[in-house]
Amino acid sequence: MLFKTPRWIFALLLLIGIGFFMYPTKEQHRDLTQRPPQYETAQKISLVNQDIFITNKLCYEQCNTDFRRLLIELQDKTDLEVKEKLVRLRQEHPHMLFVSWSHPDPNNQQPISAGTYSPSIKQEIEPYRAKAIQALKSGEMYHSPSIAIEKDDYMVLAVPGAEGSGLIGIIKQSILNRIKDQQQKNLRLVPYPAEGNYRIESVDSDTRQDIRVDNGEENAGASHYHKEQVVVKFRATPDPVKLAKIKQEIHSSSIQKLGYTYVFESHKWNAEQMIAYFKKIDNVLYVEPHYYYMTNAEPIPNDDLFSPHQWNLPMTQTVEGWGISKGNDDIIIAVLDTGADLDHPDLQGRLVPGLNFIQPDLEPNDDVGHGTHVTGVISATVNNIEGVAGMTWYDKVMPIKVLDHSGAGTTYSVAQGIIWATDHGAKIINMSLGNYAQAEFLHDAVRYAFNKDVVLIAASGNDNTDQPGYPAAYPEVFAVAATDNQSQRASFSNYGSYIDVAAPGVTIASTYPDNQYAALSGTSMASPHVAALAALIRSVNPLLSNVEVMNIMRNTSVDLGYPGKDDLFGYGQINVKQALTQANNAKNSVRLFPEWVKREVQHIRSKYTSS
Repeated sequence: MLFKTPRWIFALLLLIGIGFFMYPTKEQHRDLTQRPPQYETAQKISLVNQDIFITNKLCYEQCNTDFRRLLIELQDKTDLEVKEKLVRLRQEHPHMLFVSWSHPDPNNQQPISAGTYSPSIKQEIEPYRAKAIQALKSGEMYHSPSIAIEKDDYMVLAVPGAEGSGLIGIIKQSILNRIKDQQQKNLRLVPYPAEGNYRIESVDSDTRQDIRVDNGEENAGASHYHKEQVVVKFRATPDPVKLAKIKQEIHSSSIQKLGYTYVFESHKWNAEQMIAYFKKIDNVLYVEPHYYYMTNAEPIPNDDLFSPHQWNLPMTQTVEGWGISKGNDDIIIAVLDTGADLDHPDLQGRLVPGLNFIQPDLEPNDDVGHGTHVTGVISATVNNIEGVAGMTWYDKVMPIKVLDHSGAGTTYSVAQGIIWATDHGAKIINMSLGNYAQAEFLHDAVRYAFNKDVVLIAASGNDNTDQPGYPAAYPEVFAVAATDNQSQRASFSNYGSYIDVAAPGVTIASTYPDNQYAALSGTSMASPHVAALAALIRSVNPLLSNVEVMNIMRNTSVDLGYPGKDDLFGYGQINVKQALTQANNAKNSVRLFPEWVKREVQHIRSKYTSS
């Protein structure tokens, strides 16, 4: 005879079972972050391949759109006018090696073309070009797979026009190799920056003991600094005689100065020898290595790539948030990065003058791609029937180039960028860069900006580690982790108690140099989502302090993971609509008046009380 268990016990057991699967245990939680390096590497390689695949689609779709628009413009044009427009198209899109237009007049069999390509490329391309010509004769579209030729990729595209006309293009897809190289660095699949390239050393961030970084997975917790440079902050500026004596004794070849802080470089001594030297000087407040920081992607807008690829904006309720505010021309977001493509059509009118701290005599042009991508996430032009949509319609980006052609830069250049941006009107600073060294030199610059009421935002890092990364882990900086299109933690995203919020950071479509678009993954892509949100909040309510802006972003985030704040997501994933609603509702709050108003009110009250 079977034992009869009361129904309530079955129900209780069922609930416990459901709870076990829905809410991970501590062991399961640890399993998310402490998996073998081989597993993490495989995940990152898969993600890089996904970014390349989506970038390939973006390339095809945008070229297809450009061809369709041009075909409309070519109607009823003379052969000379057609030629001029083809030449202009290639000038605007240098990756289009060759473009030819088939005449709608059946008696005119000679196509009009612009551009050229080498015989070796022609040999490989010709079978695909023949298919493209055949497709146009049938009034059909054609695009080839990516064709690998001489360490590069190419695509053949054919788009039919009216009355038998059509365009055929040979498109060089160098962008695919650039994305592969860039993402291997961003996601730390390779040692980066490579030792020896910048006269750097790698050290454990906690002990500062020398370590060797031979593969990307060993970057977690490693910091990199210049072998022959140190950063020194004096209590009082040394007089010229003492400075000359120091320079002579350490065999200094160059000195850079920012306030009371100096960067000394020696042509004979290494960093360790100089640190030991400066520690013996009473006037020295601190001395530390010169660390390197690296790169860490309403009505529906009509931008071509929005609906098929920009899952990140609906996920964060950005479109709904635009019903409250689309931004404000007066709010400036400084992007400290590799610069920006100043000529990109999707960024025209969206930038204000910035500065190049790598080569001060040049414009802050992007020679990597990372900064252009980050900039586009924030402010690519919305509703221009082209490319992608940024999160803000009107807020402007100030491009500050603090990272060089390899994507690396020093604490000196980053600190310079923070101070310059603050002094030139930036209300928000985005830093999609970082390292594991807590540099007091950089912290001084961060505190300077924070005390000037700037909202500082930084990416947490891409090493799947709880090692605090800087500048994200400074208390004055708002730290951002990354999520995917399922609102799950990105497998590469760094985590820890310093994380404030999470934002989309997997296969993010955005602008890329040379009038192109690319998909990138990383906390570098998550951070500008939060910077854009901070700008929108300040657009709604300019009276909010930086602390109030940060609190609104925390309070309105969508809780993920464990209830409440946790190490993986912080307070949760940002929600643009909720944040702007709270900022708008706070307009009438007395606590939001500027400090001078508060002081004046207090003064008046005390005056009448005393009388």
